[in-house]
Amino acid sequence: MAERNNRESASISKAKREPQPHRTVDRVTSILEEVVYNPGMTFAELVRALDAAKSSVYGFIQGLLAKGWLYEEQNRFYLGPAVYGLTLASGHIRAGLVTHPDLLALHEATGLAVFLGVQAGENLIYVAEAGADPVEGFEARTNIRRKLLHTAGGKALLAAKSDAERESFLRRQDDEEGEFVQEFLGEFTDIRRTRIATNVRRGGSRFAIATVVHSPTGEPVASVTLVGPASKAQSRADKLGKMLIKHVDAWAKRSVSPREAI
Repeated sequence: MAERNNRESASISKAKREPQPHRTVDRVTSILEEVVYNPGMTFAELVRALDAAKSSVYGFIQGLLAKGWLYEEQNRFYLGPAVYGLTLASGHIRAGLVTHPDLLALHEATGLAVFLGVQAGENLIYVAEAGADPVEGFEARTNIRRKLLHTAGGKALLAAKSDAERESFLRRQDDEEGEFVQEFLGEFTDIRRTRIATNVRRGGSRFAIATVVHSPTGEPVASVTLVGPASKAQSRADKLGKMLIKHVDAWAKRSVSPREAI
């Protein structure tokens, strides 16, 4: 009996050590892998590639879209911004519609750290950066998601939305966000007029100024935020805003066929 128990214990221990396939995980990773190698796949193509029920694939895709792991454009699927948030956290930066040299040029012109952010669900995710900022840079790598209303970049993106989209977003916010909603509403007119949103953080020690990056067709696709010590940056807000808009307007004039969200 003892020998049998030992054999069973050894078998269980071995099973614990060896990774086991999981149907749900397999389906999700298969969807992501298909989109990586075949960007722009349609729903029907994904169903055929996975050889799975439409309802099952549809559910997985909706979940990935909601969390920003996929994004959909004209009924075709691409990798979403959350993937690149993890890439930033790992220390690698991806080029896209806005390239890393673009961000470096903006950093050199302003002397401030530059962060490129995209919306994923109801959060802002930083997907690239240039320049050193010991506070924000660390946070961008350790917390890839932050609420739109808590950031200059998020407020800039919200202000660029249609009235219906923006009002729907604000109505969905819970009581804990009430103060941030009211603050945004008080700033909204100026953000729309100037195309610039600002934020003061960490007890007034950090200042952020942001604007929206538009695609060649005029769609808001990302935000670019400058961040630095409030003592050095806040008094330069007007000048920084003009430089920021000049750079992002130049980026928007490019003709690009993107593989991903940005």
